[in-house]
Amino acid sequence: MKKIILALITALGLAAGAQANEGGIAWDKAPNKTNDMAALQNGAKLFVNYCLNCHSAAYMRFNRLKDIGLSEQQIKDNLLFTTDKVGETMRVSMDPKQAKDWFGGNPPDLTVISRSRSGAGGTGADYIYTYLRTYYRDDGKATGWNNLAYPNVAMPNVLWELQGQRKPVYQELEEHGHKVSVFKGWQQLTPGTMTPLQYDQAMGDLVGYIQWMGEPAQNTRVRIGVWVLIFLLCLTFAAWRLNASFWKNVK
Repeated sequence: MKKIILALITALGLAAGAQANEGGIAWDKAPNKTNDMAALQNGAKLFVNYCLNCHSAAYMRFNRLKDIGLSEQQIKDNLLFTTDKVGETMRVSMDPKQAKDWFGGNPPDLTVISRSRSGAGGTGADYIYTYLRTYYRDDGKATGWNNLAYPNVAMPNVLWELQGQRKPVYQELEEHGHKVSVFKGWQQLTPGTMTPLQYDQAMGDLVGYIQWMGEPAQNTRVRIGVWVLIFLLCLTFAAWRLNASFWKNVK
């Protein structure tokens, strides 16, 4: 019986470790930029230019971008395609059947992707931040790209011009009599239009926007929640003192 219990505990531990280390790497911590209006605006620009070509955000309307400091005219001039209107949702014109033929499946909607991808390895924002920064060249794939956070991914690296082309560097170690390859870092094959630091900052902006898009009222909810807790604390203190005053002469 003890052996069975130990085996179950070991299996659960291995499963949790695998989930926390999806793709063989740990998720990097994404910067929290949901209160940074400039970062959110830059993230919205990156999202429209690089993500909205294939991925929709069908539960987000363009006019909601006013919440991050953009005017209606700025949205029209910089973020709308010719046939879109400010009041419409962020949809794509790609035919789902063609998408399935090209990528093996229809690209998922990204409106709440940052909330759906959270796990033992971190938040959904951590996963997306890691995913966008771990693409590498792989000539054995149809798209020519692979990803450490999502091995055998069907999506090509649409941001490669910004990041450049890289390949992972591994180190062979011996563990329990077996040789294992451990990820050590990256080798830059060709430079991108951004430095590695600029690219990481841009991905932080993009992830911050995707995180904000999943719940635009999140920061307002948190602020209201803080004031509600303060009010309840004051009310509890007042009720406690009134109760003490009322019963002090009762024996």
